[in-house]
Amino acid sequence: MTQQSGPSFPAPVSARTIGLLALSLAVAFTVILPLLRPVLPVDETRYLSVAWEMYRDVNFIVPHLNGEIYGHKPPLLFWLINLIWSITGPSEVAARLVAPAFGVLSVALTWRLGNRLFADRPGLGATAALILASTGVFALYGSLTMFDTMLTSATLLGILALLRMDAGGRWPATLGLGAALAFGVLAKGPVILVHLLPLALAQPFWTQAGERQSIGAWYRRLGASILMALAILAVWLVPALWLGGPDYRDEILWRQSAGRMVNAFDHARPIWFFVAILPVLLWPWAWRPSALRGLWTSGLWQDRRARFLAVWGLATLVLFSLISGKQAHYLIPALPAAALALAAAPMPRRGVGPFVACLAVVVPVLIWAALLASGQAKIDGVAVMTLGPATFALAVGIAVAGLVLIALAGRRAPIMGWALVAPVALLVTHLMLRPAVFEHYDTARFAAALSQAPAGSVAIVGYPYQGEFGFTARLPGPITLVPEAEVAAWVAAHPGGLLISASDQPDTAPPIAEGWLAGRHLRLHRVP
Repeated sequence: MTQQSGPSFPAPVSARTIGLLALSLAVAFTVILPLLRPVLPVDETRYLSVAWEMYRDVNFIVPHLNGEIYGHKPPLLFWLINLIWSITGPSEVAARLVAPAFGVLSVALTWRLGNRLFADRPGLGATAALILASTGVFALYGSLTMFDTMLTSATLLGILALLRMDAGGRWPATLGLGAALAFGVLAKGPVILVHLLPLALAQPFWTQAGERQSIGAWYRRLGASILMALAILAVWLVPALWLGGPDYRDEILWRQSAGRMVNAFDHARPIWFFVAILPVLLWPWAWRPSALRGLWTSGLWQDRRARFLAVWGLATLVLFSLISGKQAHYLIPALPAAALALAAAPMPRRGVGPFVACLAVVVPVLIWAALLASGQAKIDGVAVMTLGPATFALAVGIAVAGLVLIALAGRRAPIMGWALVAPVALLVTHLMLRPAVFEHYDTARFAAALSQAPAGSVAIVGYPYQGEFGFTARLPGPITLVPEAEVAAWVAAHPGGLLISASDQPDTAPPIAEGWLAGRHLRLHRVP
């Protein structure tokens, strides 16, 4: 990461233009991608159902899912959705914009961090923002109703506060770090410490200050930030622990934090998992040979800013590799570190790299879509033939036009060609798979009937229910989970009720609605 190399723009393309393009791409992903797919089970449907029960029951301290206390995630996302709903009402569109909005904020904060960290290299911050916004994994997960872009924003705010503390900033910087830590815990839990604490503890190794601070003074300020974060969290946590009872205390204080790290009850994967998927996480930008060569020959340990990025990115990678539970999106808060490092690598003047990187995704999707249209491919073991020739032709046309645009843009400004790879590939993928995804993952098909059912008159059997219908059907109460052996008794006790079945029982009446959901064929029966 030499100070001499950096992003190369043609004369007409300014750093401001690059930065605004980054924000525009982030906003476009936020708005367009959610419109091309339903609310996806089980994560999106579950989180929106938790927010819906909070709204319906006017209970904002302890989250609930299907009437039971929900301690898997902190409440900030649910609070923000309810804040929006206080203006718009329980709107699906409004709710699905909340989490992705933090993706836009993360892009803006990366731009600011790049300008702050590399003040002598104009344009690097804007380039890093563009790289982050057009990284495929960030764009995809950033458009979902999940917690990772919120955690990314909290991480970036904390890192900016660390840099202010390192530059000699006093109490405002210390308080800013405490607020970022509290924000991160409320967004996704104590995992914010994995992203910030190694960097904070390693300050003597990467300090940017001309004169080093006293190590003791630094760690005292770090301790003060943690105490402030605990004070902020106590405003919610103390009443929540009291109202939630012992089960809630065990869930949020142990099972969802230390329990996941030591012996994951979910998403357990081998230690090499994250290293193996790095090419996917950093697609398409790390597919540039010049970028990889630039990083390899950059004199990493001679530049303290490079040390800063190395500690941030590598510590996150190592710690998450050691933690038992692993998911690809867990590393999203570390992607800005990779974006800043890749922005410092030389940008090739020309080449077919962007074209090839896009083809690597578009061609398999086109083949898969053609197989879907012919009925030869399956989703969840079931053949689907919903992709008509007109839709297939439209998607192929967009793919061809996008590839031509990538080639033309790459000849004029390589950075523009690379920036279009993920947008084109994701748009084509969503268009190709949209009919099949709606056919197999849309919970709204049962919404009309379920929303009219009185509370307590809906049950489900043979399906591991996790709130898939709570929000989409705006249920007035929880769904009863009925074992198959007790179906007859429930039917006898609830005449006129609704029963969702994923098994061959019961044959009480012909289904009034049916469809696939996450690999199971569900039928909705009205009890005579």
